[in-house]
Amino acid sequence: MHGYIHRYAEKALVRAIKRAPVTVILGPRQCGKSTLVKEFIKEHERSTVYLDLQNRADRRMLEEPELLFQEHQDDLICLDEIQQVPEIFSILRSEVDKNRRPGRFLILGSASRNLIRQTSESLAGRIALLDLTPFLFGEVDSTVQTSQFWLRGGFPDSLLAGNQEDSFDWRMDFVRTFLERDIPQLGFSIPMKIMERLWLLIAHVHGQVLNLTKLSDAADISVPSLRKYLGILESTFMIRVLRPHKANLKKRLIKSPKIYIRDTGILHSLLNIETWDELLAHPVRGFSWEGLGIEQITALMPRWKSSFIQTSNGAEIDLVLERGNRKRVFEFKASKAPRLKPGFWALVEALEPETAVVVAQVDEPYKYSQNVTVENLGSLTKKLID
Repeated sequence: MHGYIHRYAEKALVRAIKRAPVTVILGPRQCGKSTLVKEFIKEHERSTVYLDLQNRADRRMLEEPELLFQEHQDDLICLDEIQQVPEIFSILRSEVDKNRRPGRFLILGSASRNLIRQTSESLAGRIALLDLTPFLFGEVDSTVQTSQFWLRGGFPDSLLAGNQEDSFDWRMDFVRTFLERDIPQLGFSIPMKIMERLWLLIAHVHGQVLNLTKLSDAADISVPSLRKYLGILESTFMIRVLRPHKANLKKRLIKSPKIYIRDTGILHSLLNIETWDELLAHPVRGFSWEGLGIEQITALMPRWKSSFIQTSNGAEIDLVLERGNRKRVFEFKASKAPRLKPGFWALVEALEPETAVVVAQVDEPYKYSQNVTVENLGSLTKKLID
């Protein structure tokens, strides 16, 4: 049994509640949103009304929301699974305008385009918006090994399952439930078989440059429909579409994005990779490690713009982060003895980043050259947090 595992998002949540009338936490189902909030309430001893809007009895309490909000105007009102009652946003706006006290409402929801639009438009200037991912490695590195985290992914019930079979079964159930229940509940009318086939096809091109025509042909759907379905998977935190870098480097750059399944555990379940040995032998291994690293870094550096660089002759840098005039670059190697190609060095010289890091499965970090360091996932996470 595992007790509560502290999340990096805790500090951001405290700051958000102190400054904004409404705090919104968005993230995929089962990533730990409710657990995070319940622990916050317990630790800070907040007087709170907590409504799980998947519960019919709790939804009934919102049949007269103005009365509920008036009765508890000095409390923190937490509305979990807010996508169940999207019409509440217009009422929240009116209520907040009457009393803009920080920490009035805490809203949790599985992401959807409609949910994001409602919060950003109806509550503009009144909200603090937080994204919560499944576990990050730095949150659990004292509990699990890198290999387990990589294989099972970060969803709590998968990562902390008692054995590998239970973990794999949980992920298969997650995929099925997402397709059969979550997609319809979020308001999307898509044939389940089409979305299932598309998700599987994406797993097979994970980490590769996206070719919309080839993918639409393989999925037997039109390109406009493909764009729509990719948007749904992206807005529900299931995939990441990483855009290409746009700097003028006097080189012919690939202009199409790359596509990733965001959680490696879900990726491996879609590809029927159940054991560590199967992962080591699978062609997706390198791309899987790359996706794992990208998710960890972008979650820890949310204010940095992320992209990748790949030239027409094959030179590439897996992840470029920019913030103002600052640049940091990352390369991912699923190896204990990483080797870097000449094209990498040429791009680093052209970009002139403040740091260049190779993320590999090394036991200890070390300097590769004067301006390039090699880090493992644990050491890199600690440095980014510090």
